[in-house]
Amino acid sequence: MGPHPAAAELYDGEVSYWRYGADEWVDARPNLALAEGDAFYTGNDANLEVQFGSRSFVRADENSQLSLVAQEAHTIQFKLTSGRASFDMRSLAVGDTVEVSTPNAVFVIEHPGYYRVEVNSREAHFITRRGGEATVITADGRSLSIYPSEEIVVTAGNPVHVATYAPPSPDAWDRWNDERSDRISESISARYLPPGMYGAEELDHYGQWRVVPTYGAVWIPYGMRADWVPYSTGSWVWDPYYEWTWIDDSPWGWAPFHYGRWIYLDGFWAWAPGPVVRRAVYSPALVAFLIRDHDVSARISIGLPGLWWVALSWGEPVLPWWGPSHYRGHPWWGGWGGPRIVNHVVINQTTVINVGTIHFHNATLPHAILTVPADTFGRERIRATLENRYRYTDFAPVRGELPVKPTRASLFGGASKGVAPPREILARPVVSTRQPRERLLPWQDTAPRAATQAGPESRYVIPPARRPQETKPLPRPPFGADTGPERPPQPLPPRYEDMKKSVTPPSPATPRSQTTTREQETERREVQPAARPAAVAPASRPAAPSVQVPRARTEPVPQSPVTPRGQTTIREQGTERREVKPAPRPGGVAPPASRPAAPGSVQAPRGGGEPPSPRVETRQDRKERALPGQPANQTYRGRDRENRDAR
Repeated sequence: MGPHPAAAELYDGEVSYWRYGADEWVDARPNLALAEGDAFYTGNDANLEVQFGSRSFVRADENSQLSLVAQEAHTIQFKLTSGRASFDMRSLAVGDTVEVSTPNAVFVIEHPGYYRVEVNSREAHFITRRGGEATVITADGRSLSIYPSEEIVVTAGNPVHVATYAPPSPDAWDRWNDERSDRISESISARYLPPGMYGAEELDHYGQWRVVPTYGAVWIPYGMRADWVPYSTGSWVWDPYYEWTWIDDSPWGWAPFHYGRWIYLDGFWAWAPGPVVRRAVYSPALVAFLIRDHDVSARISIGLPGLWWVALSWGEPVLPWWGPSHYRGHPWWGGWGGPRIVNHVVINQTTVINVGTIHFHNATLPHAILTVPADTFGRERIRATLENRYRYTDFAPVRGELPVKPTRASLFGGASKGVAPPREILARPVVSTRQPRERLLPWQDTAPRAATQAGPESRYVIPPARRPQETKPLPRPPFGADTGPERPPQPLPPRYEDMKKSVTPPSPATPRSQTTTREQETERREVQPAARPAAVAPASRPAAPSVQVPRARTEPVPQSPVTPRGQTTIREQGTERREVKPAPRPGGVAPPASRPAAPGSVQAPRGGGEPPSPRVETRQDRKERALPGQPANQTYRGRDRENRDAR
């Protein structure tokens, strides 16, 4: 769902948190970057808010167990085993999908809107508002479309029961969600930040913006101590993908520590997001790690007196310690739209940079380099110590992996123990469209099975796969008394038995005969089109020459390459004219056997065999043939006069 991980930003009350590999639940902290497998549990009178898109949020009510199952480029999957959660998505990119797994069904969301999910021991309620649409898939593979302003109730059973109703009126929970989203969309700080950057609304309440030369718009936090330095109050935690990640203790501590740069202006620190770019890119921390050993390629794991870091200044690159091996340790300006500066020199894309000679500007400032003992890095909540013993020239940047190994305690960075949800809630199986990916632990002395004893043990039920031609949609359940309109009926595909009874359509020169099917009978009845008025001849071109195979019956079938099929004669006001009727389809009502054959036609032999050669049209026949649109009394006037003279 974009270049940012999901971020837990609001905890109101007692909220517990668990990460894959841990042996206990801990108190959740704000500004936490979520990873696949992370789980939350809200206690009494508690709320939780997680942002996973530029304007997309999921909020959990009290006594709810919510987990992040998977997060990919265009898909994010949550799991709700108990409680109530709302998915408020003011915008959703085309092609992005949000899945919500519950014990009885999985709900697939592909449109913006407001969605409310409630789960108890037997039922799952799903409500759509603000134009939201979704799809529900049960454990046995049945699916049903959910339209705007509907409530779907899925009840446990074999098979599960699905019913749909009109949604109830919004309550206090829904109104609180709307107020939270409106507050975020009206943020002043969003004017200075790239679209999609999380945490903009918190900057409005904890600092102010100024526009200064060279740096443009900068943000200055309120009420900071004189000796405060960025990245000094918080903890380093181990992320399964980004590895060492900074979690700041400040309520506004998301955007300023994962985007932009920090600058020192007139005795205070200010955050400079830089020129607005089209898309911001998340970093676990924008710092430079330093060691006193100038041989930065050496892997130091024991005997390390400490690890130092300093916030990056205007335009300086980060040396990634996460990601693929070819990516680590190389200067990177991902998501930065300002000038690229190394050692106070603006460089271009082709400049070759010697990483070992990089000196970071903020390291030259007094009280800017921070450190902690090696045995506390990533293991406990810290208040970093300002380094005053060494000069900045004694340090060299760390290239690639940091010389600190994670432990089980590194998953939480010293967070205190929290309240675990009931075991029966964690053990509930849920329906999912895919199996979660296997995750490896960063240490070798812990088996994966032992690491999951305290966490969610839900089994993932995958609906049976069906071939496209065998997929059967779930029948639309009946509405209640106060429900909206039902879904319009969809046309059914033709059955194979009906297709075998179909006939070959006539040639293009012959109009199709109309048919009607009686619903309560099996026979098919053919209806001949009504004859045109006698004064007007059919305005159609003569039939193309064709040879028709004789029908399997006793009476002869008239055939002629120049005469329309089914030709008969009638008398009207003493004048004889011809009328053309379309030939009936095979299986229809046969003409009477006593009907005379059309003049000039060829009779098929009764005993089979080939019919004689058709009569060749003469010049007189072509002269007498009617022009398209000519009245019938003019068409046959010359031939009728000859007939009267002959009589």
